[in-house]
Amino acid sequence: MSRWRPPGETSTALITRAGHDRLKAELDELWRRRRPEVVKALAAAAAEGDRSENAEYTYRKKQLGEIDRRVRYLGKRLEVLKVVDTAPSDPQAVYFGADVELENAETGECVRYRIVGPDETDAKRGWISIDAPLARAMLKKRIDDEFETTLPSGKASFVIVAVHYHD
Repeated sequence: MSRWRPPGETSTALITRAGHDRLKAELDELWRRRRPEVVKALAAAAAEGDRSENAEYTYRKKQLGEIDRRVRYLGKRLEVLKVVDTAPSDPQAVYFGADVELENAETGECVRYRIVGPDETDAKRGWISIDAPLARAMLKKRIDDEFETTLPSGKASFVIVAVHYHD
């Protein structure tokens, strides 16, 4: 059995300024602080003798691989990301970076989402990827527009109540 995997779906290469800064800070943290610490601990574990029975050596080797994999990913991803830090010319319409308040047309429940890049989604904060079906359905819609989309729970209808952009 081979290790080959088909390439994953390409995601939109957009990111907010804050998201870009977070990814750069993570890359810097991994490369300048965490990786040297793990390399030092790995060298100390390797010096203890038989590596085949050395759990510390095995753990540090795995940890170093994970750090290197993330550093490689961040380095490549940061090269292709386009930072979007300007508000659109039409602030009443939904575009990347918008905070959107929606009302469920059936239940009347209000929810709030922020449309961000796929590298900065956060479900707890209500930040959804621009690649998400809900975000795709509401793009270019304006306040008081009604739209329908298919969610994992089934079809749902929403009305756009408010649209805000961060400075």
